Amino acid sequence: MLTSKVAKRYAQGLLDFTKESGQTDAVFAEMKDVVKLMSESKDLNKFFLTPYIDANKKTEVANEIFKSFSPVSQNLIRLIIKNGRESQLKNVAQQFINKVEDINGIQRITLTTATQLSNENIEQILKSTNLVNASANFDIKVNVNPAILGGYILRVGDQQIDASVKSQLNKIKKDFQLN
Repeated sequence: MLTSKVAKRYAQGLLDFTKESGQTDAVFAEMKDVVKLMSESKDLNKFFLTPYIDANKKTEVANEIFKSFSPVSQNLIRLIIKNGRESQLKNVAQQFINKVEDINGIQRITLTTATQLSNENIEQILKSTNLVNASANFDIKVNVNPAILGGYILRVGDQQIDASVKSQLNKIKKDFQLN
């Protein structure tokens, strides 16, 4: 998914500010909460995306939802709403998380499988490839997608290994069509 320039700019501004004030770790945890909340609550997303609800009402709701957050995070959320960018709130939070993880040298790994795997199997997959730096810290997200039929799709940063049965079948199909 492409992230907008708006989200990247807000995230960079927040990162610069938190570095100066020494609040990066606290805001990092709060931005993780924002992403989690926005991912889990369809109603909250609909509320923020509704154009006929004015910014003042959205700000009141956001103040109540995020009242336990630090003033820095609260001010960012209010600023985003005031500027009419509430549709980008989750993206801004995710971009901030990504930037902090990049600074800390954390690799983001996404593993998509057809069925749920054990931790041992996940470790074997990670060890079998040279994309994963064994000495680095990593944040792994495991997705289950039965549509890939079997195998796995491993994405590390901007590199991907597609060892899924579906892609293998598609490759065979394409070869048959060419011959």
